[in-house]
Amino acid sequence: MGFIKVVIADDHQLFRDGVLALLARDEDIDVVGEAATGEEALHIIALREPHVALIDLGLPERHGLDVIKLLRKRHPQVKCIALTMHDEGQYVVQAVRNGAYGYLLKNADEAELKQAIHTVFTGKKYFNAYISELMIQNMAVQGSQVKKLSQREQEVLQRVAEGKITKEIADELSVSTRTVETHRVNIMKKLDVRNTAELIKKAAQLKLI
Repeated sequence: MGFIKVVIADDHQLFRDGVLALLARDEDIDVVGEAATGEEALHIIALREPHVALIDLGLPERHGLDVIKLLRKRHPQVKCIALTMHDEGQYVVQAVRNGAYGYLLKNADEAELKQAIHTVFTGKKYFNAYISELMIQNMAVQGSQVKKLSQREQEVLQRVAEGKITKEIADELSVSTRTVETHRVNIMKKLDVRNTAELIKKAAQLKLI
């Protein structure tokens, strides 16, 4: 029996079986549980208390990013590795912000999977060169987007996020309602969103609010 306890959370049985078969060849690793949904993952991890959890971001019932975030709060000793098909920088950055210790694509080979598990088990982070580059590129884009907003636009954005209506914002900033609407339209264009809900979500991701 291995000394590194692992839980695998993925909604595809064949994929879980494949990962299980690979990890079975490492005498240091012991898979102590499997889960097919986000809620099941939270339950199994609370029950089995693994050292490492492999979390698919596309889990049903509760998204993998939410699972990682909740595990950081409820079971901070569990080291989460996002194991996913998503190779977009925004997913990598969000996973890290939510508490992931590693990020692996599902096309990773056996050696890399085991290396990632052993690395995070020791408390270190694991990101290969490709994933690290995705993070850097995404952060660079975020930085450029932050610079695009003027001081007044940031003031309007903050008040929109607080749920204030156009007239309230106009009164607070001593400008016309038309000016506020113009700022709102410009902000949405700069952040490439189509409505207020998307605006607030994107602004939160970029840490503008």
